[in-house]
Amino acid sequence: MPFPLIRPLRQATSSLVLLLCALVAHAQNAPPPAAPPATRPAGSDPADGTTPPPGAAAASAPTGADAALLSRDARRIYELSRDKLVQIRTLLRNANTQASIGSGFFVSADGLIVTNFHVASQLALEPERYRGVYVTMEGQEGEVELLAFDLQRDLAVLRAKGRTAAAPVLGFRPADEALAQGERIYSLGNPLDIGFAVTEGTYNGLVKRSFYPRIFFGGTLNPGMSGGPAVDDAGRALGVNVAKRLDGEQVSFLIPAEFAQALVQRAANAQPITQAAHAEMTRQLMEHQQLLTDRFLKAPFREQRHGNYRVPVPDDALARCWGSGRDPAFPGLNLERTQCRADSDVVAGEFNTGAVRLSYEAYNAPTLGAARFARMFSQSFANEQLQRRGNRHQTAAECSERFVDPGSLPLRAVVCLSAYRKLPGLYNMTVLAASINQPTQGVLGRLDVQGIAFDNGMKLASHYLKAFRWEAAP
Repeated sequence: MPFPLIRPLRQATSSLVLLLCALVAHAQNAPPPAAPPATRPAGSDPADGTTPPPGAAAASAPTGADAALLSRDARRIYELSRDKLVQIRTLLRNANTQASIGSGFFVSADGLIVTNFHVASQLALEPERYRGVYVTMEGQEGEVELLAFDLQRDLAVLRAKGRTAAAPVLGFRPADEALAQGERIYSLGNPLDIGFAVTEGTYNGLVKRSFYPRIFFGGTLNPGMSGGPAVDDAGRALGVNVAKRLDGEQVSFLIPAEFAQALVQRAANAQPITQAAHAEMTRQLMEHQQLLTDRFLKAPFREQRHGNYRVPVPDDALARCWGSGRDPAFPGLNLERTQCRADSDVVAGEFNTGAVRLSYEAYNAPTLGAARFARMFSQSFANEQLQRRGNRHQTAAECSERFVDPGSLPLRAVVCLSAYRKLPGLYNMTVLAASINQPTQGVLGRLDVQGIAFDNGMKLASHYLKAFRWEAAP
C-alpha cells in the first residue's frame, strides 16, 4: 500500500491509494498498487450474521452532553497549541510565488520546527531555486533553513531564522506513556490553505505490515496538514501528520513522535543545508534498500498454487496480496491474477521510491491448442510495461534475457534496470518470468523493486526465480 502522503499544497495530482498531506504537485510514475481490500458498508449486518440488540445504535451515539464535552476538549487543545503551530511555505526565489504548503510546529525555544520531508523536499534538492518561510497563526512570517531530514520516516527539521524572542514549544508525550487503543487524539494543521484547524480522532494502534512504524489515526487529514502535530488530551505531541487513504473514510496515518525527537537531537547542532542534498538522500536510500533486501531474503516466500504451478508470494508480514479469478473478457481461457505490494515506499522529492511489488497471471487454455496459446502467452509477456524512455530522474531501462532452469520449472527470464540520474548506485529493477514447460498452460510473474543497489537487486532476482516450482501430478 503506498502510503498516500498528504502532499504539501501544490497543484493536486491523483494517487490511487494514499495522499501526502501537503499540497504539492508530484508526478508518480510507479505501477499502480494492488487493489485495496473490500470493506463492509457502514450499517450493514455483522459478519457473523447476528442482530444487534435493540437500542444498540442509540447507545453508541454520543449524547448532547458528550458532544459538548468533546467540543470543549477540542477548543482547549486548539488554544493550548495554536501559538506553537506554523504553516510552512516553499516559494520560488525569482517569482516569490508559492510552490508548496504544509504545516509544522515549534519544538525548541531557539526556533526548531518539525515538519515532513515531503513538505521541505524542494529546500533539500533545489535550494538555489526555492526558499522556505514559516507563518504563524497571527500572520507573522519569517525565513526558515533546513537542518536535517529523515527520508525513511518522512521527517524534516527546520530552523526559524532571525527570531529574537523565544519560540513557544510544543512538548512531546513521554515514550513510556503508551497510548491506549481508542484513546482520543487531535490532529492540527492548515488544511487546503484555508486556515488552521483541529480534527478529533482516535488512536488505533500501529499500521499492520508497515515497513516503518506508522500510527493508524481514526480521523481526518487533508492536504496542507502534512507536518502538523497530533497531540493527546494534555496537548503533548505524540505523532506527526503524514498521509491518508483515498479509498476510505477517516483512515489516516501519523509518524510516531519518537522519530521526530531523534531527528531534532540530530539537527540541534547541524549546519543549514544550502547545497543540493542528493548525496545525503542517496546515503539514506542505500540504508533503506539494505533493510528491504535483508527482510525479503530472511523471510522465505510462501507458495501460491495455480494448478501444478507454485509461485512465490511474500510472507504475510511483509506484503498484502489480492487475487482475482476467471476473466470474462477471455473466453476459453482460465486466467487467475495475483498482486502483492509491500508498504515500503519512501518519498524522494518529486517521486516515491523503495516499493516492492509482485504480480502473477496463471493461464490454462486446454481448448485453444498449443499454437494459439503460445501466441497469446508471448503477447502477454511482450505487453509488460517497462521504463522504455529516460526522464529527468531515471535512464531508460536496459534489459537482459535468458532461459533459466532454477529447479523443477524452466523459465524465460528478463531482468531490466533503470538507473537514477542523481542517486548514484540506485536502480529500479523489473524481473519478468514466464514458464515454458506446458503447451496450453503457463504462469507469468513480475517482480518490481524501486531504489535497489545492483548487487542486492541480483540477490533478490535470484531469490525470486529460484522460488518458482512445477509440481507434477502423482
